[in-house]
Amino acid sequence: MMKRKNIILMVFICMAIFTVGCSDEFLTRTPEGQFGTNSLETEDGLDGILLGAYAMIDGAGLDGTADWNVTVENWAFNIASDDALKGTDAGDQPEQSFIEAYDYQSFNGHITNRWRSLFKGVARANNAINAANSLEDLSDEKRTQVIAEARFLRGIFHMEARKMWRMPPYIGEEDYILDDVESTKVPNDREIWPFIEADFEAAAASLPTTQSQVGRPTSWAAKAFLAKSKMYQGWDENGTPNTAKLGEAKTLLDEIVNSGVFSLATKFEDNFLVATRNNPESIFEIQYAVSSAADQASSRGMGLAHPYTDPWGCCGFYQVSQNLVNAYRTEAGLPLIDNFDAEDISIDTNEDGTSAETATLDPRIDHTLGRPGILYKGFKIYQTDFVRDLSYAGPFFSKKHVAEPEGFGVGGWGNLSANNYRYMRYGMILLWLAEAEVEVGSLERARELVNEIRTRAANPDGFVPLATQGTDRNDFSIVEGEAAANYDIATYDAPWTDKAAARDAVRFETRLEFAMEGHRYWDLVRWGIAAETLNNYIASESQHRTYLVGKSFTEGKNEYFPIPSQAIDRSAVDGQPTLTQDPAY
Repeated sequence: MMKRKNIILMVFICMAIFTVGCSDEFLTRTPEGQFGTNSLETEDGLDGILLGAYAMIDGAGLDGTADWNVTVENWAFNIASDDALKGTDAGDQPEQSFIEAYDYQSFNGHITNRWRSLFKGVARANNAINAANSLEDLSDEKRTQVIAEARFLRGIFHMEARKMWRMPPYIGEEDYILDDVESTKVPNDREIWPFIEADFEAAAASLPTTQSQVGRPTSWAAKAFLAKSKMYQGWDENGTPNTAKLGEAKTLLDEIVNSGVFSLATKFEDNFLVATRNNPESIFEIQYAVSSAADQASSRGMGLAHPYTDPWGCCGFYQVSQNLVNAYRTEAGLPLIDNFDAEDISIDTNEDGTSAETATLDPRIDHTLGRPGILYKGFKIYQTDFVRDLSYAGPFFSKKHVAEPEGFGVGGWGNLSANNYRYMRYGMILLWLAEAEVEVGSLERARELVNEIRTRAANPDGFVPLATQGTDRNDFSIVEGEAAANYDIATYDAPWTDKAAARDAVRFETRLEFAMEGHRYWDLVRWGIAAETLNNYIASESQHRTYLVGKSFTEGKNEYFPIPSQAIDRSAVDGQPTLTQDPAY
């Protein structure tokens, strides 16, 4: 099993096997899907435990849970940002409607399941560490490898938890006793960032610089996530820079850049195509595949977030806000940072079905979202037939996670996708480094880094082509050599001398580059600007989405989600819970 290339694919296949039903012999045989004492005493058993931990990155090992609650892309929570809308219609998935409206409740099933998935991942990582330490007939090299990978995974699970909750617990291998369900009931009475950093530091020190198997982390991946953990500590809740943490992050980010190991993909779109997975920009990807044998290997968590029309037909979730669409307007090739939302980009089409919008646009708009008159992953959007309820969620649909026709549907459901999730890519490194340079380095170096990103986006070979429409959405032709819209993107050529303006430019670039990839909400929180930004967004977006009228983001509260009441109840020892609810709730 370990000789397979795509380790995450292996995980999902394993999980599918592990979920078979029980026979009458259940009480007299080792349950399938569990590793008992005998299986732990082999190297294969240890490999299986580690694979189980990998499965939890995408929540695939959480039985009985809707995949979209727990998927690594975090889209069901990113709808609380100014990039995304719940989409679909008013009555579908009401728990998401509460998240979108900043009405976070400790009994919300999405929040509960995300907690469950992350801490099940922690448990599996700890199990792998303890098993590696206890297995006597294991080479030192293998032991080091397993522990390093498990600590990398444990760092990821705790980092995702720390992003979601203000004070989650940290559970180490010393807290985890396989046969004692009480052992992991530790209090959430300490800041866990130092422990997350320690996991990534240990992983970086032991992991190799390259891996023969796609999907396993390298030391570079561990350093990148370590830098990310420091960037998330780079500002306090008031938006004041923590120069010490930003300086530490800058050292790591400089090392990654100066290594020459990674480079930007030639075309922006290459980060979102099945055909260009694991390209030179990739630092750590979640590996997906689609086969008729095992649909669990696909990106099931994104299944609902597909257009509501053929060839997908379901389900219309995760649409794009008008606010984000407007952010792609340019003037002289540069973004309108201060007044980008003053005018709406339209959905009108010409007689030939092409977009009637004449404003100059950043070309990343049409790789990020679908709009009428523009080619969408090999299909032509005809008017607004690809959305479920235009009056409710508007006309714009998310696009990056949707596979091209060759990469989906083999397993039966058209929404199953082999489109990898680029969890960590080199573009992130460049823009995090630009952030750090603004605060503790050089404004001019920050400008150079942002211009690298913009130069790649300006590659005309990556523009969406013009496609003229016939009588319906299946009748169109591509016009060779012509772009679908009036694309105009330029670099920042004037020197940057004002820190505040440079900071705004880097943050705006971060939004344009990574929109709808599941990061925006937490970027706003870590920068300490969530309340101001999101309340301004509500004031604007509610003019289009009336269900947002009267909603608001509460500063000091909505930056984090409540700890699930179920988790608090189940943390009890001797009748007293060990977990304490966030005081804001």
